[in-house]
Amino acid sequence: MVVLLVIGGVCFLYRDGIVRTIVDTCFSPKGETIEIAYNDYFQEKEYAFVQTTDQFKPQNQQDLINIYYTILNSGVDQFTFYCPTSYATCLDDVNRISEDQTLLSSVNNFVAVYNGFQNIETEFDTLGRVQVSVTRNYTDYEIAELEKVVDQIIQENITDDMTMETKIKTIHDYIINHTVYDKNRSDKKVKKYQSDTAYGALIEHYAICGGYSDSMKLFLDRFGVENYKVASENHIWNLVKLDDEWLHLDLTWDDPITNTGQDVLEYDYFLITTEELFALNTDQHFFDTTIYMEAK
Repeated sequence: MVVLLVIGGVCFLYRDGIVRTIVDTCFSPKGETIEIAYNDYFQEKEYAFVQTTDQFKPQNQQDLINIYYTILNSGVDQFTFYCPTSYATCLDDVNRISEDQTLLSSVNNFVAVYNGFQNIETEFDTLGRVQVSVTRNYTDYEIAELEKVVDQIIQENITDDMTMETKIKTIHDYIINHTVYDKNRSDKKVKKYQSDTAYGALIEHYAICGGYSDSMKLFLDRFGVENYKVASENHIWNLVKLDDEWLHLDLTWDDPITNTGQDVLEYDYFLITTEELFALNTDQHFFDTTIYMEAK
């Protein structure tokens, strides 16, 4: 026997194999458009690995990755889409992606700093309904405080006659000269500062790689420079497009810890090619070229 109930506009069909056909009819009728709102930090950027989409009825795994990217990139806290019957393994792929924190963190590296997630959760059911909930990494208060600091730093250190490379170098030097590497946090001893964020670097003046890279990205975005963050297994840094060339920028490694405690400013990782990066032979910089394809 087949039983169909419609409760609050939701269709429930008790018969295997027919359930999702009813979902397509009741939840996502032909011609229905699912739209998403964008906040002020949305960036209309597309990369080899991820692209912004307005098609929320996925047909393959790349469509799903693009939907996750668009959700994060848009800044919404919650979004619902539906797996169509034409995509037989959709829910399996949703489950796989939602449990792959490495993949989701990689997608996160392509979005604006303030839209990045601290936590992302996915709920789905056998009817094909997928709901993604996002907890952002920065509060409204932190964003407001950071924007004041970024404005002040630019006003006091950047001039219109500077070349873009000089602007980037000036910010590179400023962040390193005003930030201490949070060795206690990196050694997982004490979490005293928000050193994995730009708030830790620019306001508390303590950072680990996440704080350095987020801070640099805030300024790169302000300068209108195309960029995103690149991650290896245990490290993260910036990738910058300058004069049509993608170059690596790693403030963490340009702010090394010394035995004497002396502050040091280096340029070994300042706007270098991937070939130059690999020639430095550090195991912390091996990244997935199938994700960060512009860095090949």
